[in-house]
Amino acid sequence: MDNVSRKLTAPPDTDLATQLALEHAYDRMALIRAVEERLLDLFSEGKLFGTTHTCIGQETCAYAAIDALDRTRDLIFSNHRCHGHYIMYSDDAEGLLAEIMGRATGVCGGRGGSQHLCARGFFSNGVQGGIVPVAAGMALAEKMKGSGAVTVVFLGDGTLGEGAVYEALNLASLWELPVLFVLEHNHWAQSTPTATTIAGDVLARAAAFGIATDRRPAREPVALKAHMTDVVERVRRSGRPFFQVLDTFRLAAHSKGDDDRSPELIAKARREDPLAHLRAALDEERAAAIDAAVRVRVARAVEAAEAAPFAALDGAAEERALQRVRGAGATTSALAEAADEARTVVQSLNQAHHELMERQQDVLLIGEDLLDPYGGAFKVSRGLSSKFPDRVRSTPISESAIIGLASGLSLRGYRPIAEIMFGDFLALCADQLINHLAKFHWMYNGQVETPVVVRTPVGGRRGYGPTHSQCIEKIFFGVPGLVLVAVSMRHNPGMLLRHAVEDERPVIFLEQKLLYGKRLKHEPPLGLVLALPDGEQQELYPTGVWRPDGETADLTLVTYGEMTEVAEEAMARLFEEDEVLVEYLVVSQLAPLRAQPIVESVRRTQHLLVLEEGTEPWGLGAEVVARVAEELGPELRGSTRVAAYHLPIPNARPMEDAVLPDAARVVAGARRVLRGTRP
Repeated sequence: MDNVSRKLTAPPDTDLATQLALEHAYDRMALIRAVEERLLDLFSEGKLFGTTHTCIGQETCAYAAIDALDRTRDLIFSNHRCHGHYIMYSDDAEGLLAEIMGRATGVCGGRGGSQHLCARGFFSNGVQGGIVPVAAGMALAEKMKGSGAVTVVFLGDGTLGEGAVYEALNLASLWELPVLFVLEHNHWAQSTPTATTIAGDVLARAAAFGIATDRRPAREPVALKAHMTDVVERVRRSGRPFFQVLDTFRLAAHSKGDDDRSPELIAKARREDPLAHLRAALDEERAAAIDAAVRVRVARAVEAAEAAPFAALDGAAEERALQRVRGAGATTSALAEAADEARTVVQSLNQAHHELMERQQDVLLIGEDLLDPYGGAFKVSRGLSSKFPDRVRSTPISESAIIGLASGLSLRGYRPIAEIMFGDFLALCADQLINHLAKFHWMYNGQVETPVVVRTPVGGRRGYGPTHSQCIEKIFFGVPGLVLVAVSMRHNPGMLLRHAVEDERPVIFLEQKLLYGKRLKHEPPLGLVLALPDGEQQELYPTGVWRPDGETADLTLVTYGEMTEVAEEAMARLFEEDEVLVEYLVVSQLAPLRAQPIVESVRRTQHLLVLEEGTEPWGLGAEVVARVAEELGPELRGSTRVAAYHLPIPNARPMEDAVLPDAARVVAGARRVLRGTRP
């Protein structure tokens, strides 16, 4: 314990005040215990689904930490063992029980269940470690607003094995964020004693980042609440983080019945149960009255939940949830126009950033190496930090924390643009993208929005080699809740970015590196004419459709990103050498895929070729061909995919050129399709 911590004060020592404080603590902690024990009974009765993680034995932590907060403004992010935290924050045992029982009346409509709760300023998620950067992002948002709010994030000692924790500790200290890290140290990580998994001193881990620390047992709730009240006010007053370790013990199993700890160890801990000791300090009549009231309340909550309907999917509502845009949606087309041809892709993106940040105070930019004079690895952010110094944050090399920060900012009303320096590094933040950012809106039953744009350069032909040249977007195609958008020379990149910022859904925004220095194209290729389907002009991320004027095409060619260059070279060769006419479609929204423009084209041509820079298996081409085949059946007379070979991207130029698709392979693929053969 540091010197400052030893100065924290105790509560007033008056008999009446002490008695009232003890009764209040027991009332809250007894409710938590009763709910947790009833949940275990409900599992035994076959009335619950899945699993649950009770905090039996740890109630003192929840009581002391949360009763010390100002719940009109302070925020909480909890973990898988969140029930006690939720009850202390919300006093909503009814909504919690209904949620875990899978009822529509649950706090998240039955979508989140035991581990995924949301109510006002309370959030929880069951993935260990990843919540910590999100909490740091919420704290950053409140600091920027000047709200004086403290963000509390609960973690366990087992979570100290997660790297995201240390990324968040570093940034919280570096940026002086008002975060209170509460480590509930129960000495076990599921079935493993954390003494066998944690090296060194726990407090030293936070102290190494310059964060003040304290460690004490979670035994006496009133005294601990007084301490936590001082800690919370210290964080609020200083605006700096604090790391509090509370030594506790989990009396029940990790989840339902998977407890292999020795009976002797558990029996000893039960003799030291803080709730039992607290009850013994009360007047028996008063304690019995609290017990009776708690039993009645929990019983009624279970009865109400059992009477409520089970949660069910609403197909129409789910479909509406796929399109969530602030305002009226696209009012200006994102296809390149004649006036755009004077600009390069990087100029278009840079100008859009400047205009967005000038117009909208809720837009900010975070990522690595963004500040002037460098202005980002590919110069998209040039000039922004000079003009908007408070809203451009250059981070350490911490991709997971970058996305976590962006998620937290979005949960508190901001619309962050996060730059990941290379698309390959999306792998480093997959947990944040898949298990947090993409999930929050749906699993919290629409209570929150997460309008985050994740910009990243992708692709090869720059000689950067196997780990800086990939197109790995296919990893994210099937993730519900994520939108993937690709820049091309046939689209206006700046307009696509403006639309992405207005999108309430998280958007991964793909910028092929070769495009940055190239000029946009408006003039139709090879004498084709722009022929958009009805409504396509109003789409946020339109698919460009170019067709022969007055003639029937032989083949539909679908592509995206920088592959437009390859596609247009191949189209010219096909016309010159084989007199093949092509309908040309350039997709900007890769996922969720809007297949209808493609289906309509193939219905006319009966032949399909999909070109992409990523490797062929499980890519966009596979999805497009499958969707078209399902829709058209035998009307689809031939199809193929042209993509990178199933290899890492080599560094040597001849090898890189051989692995990536080129016009010759597109021409060969088109000829196979039109002959009715397959590779």
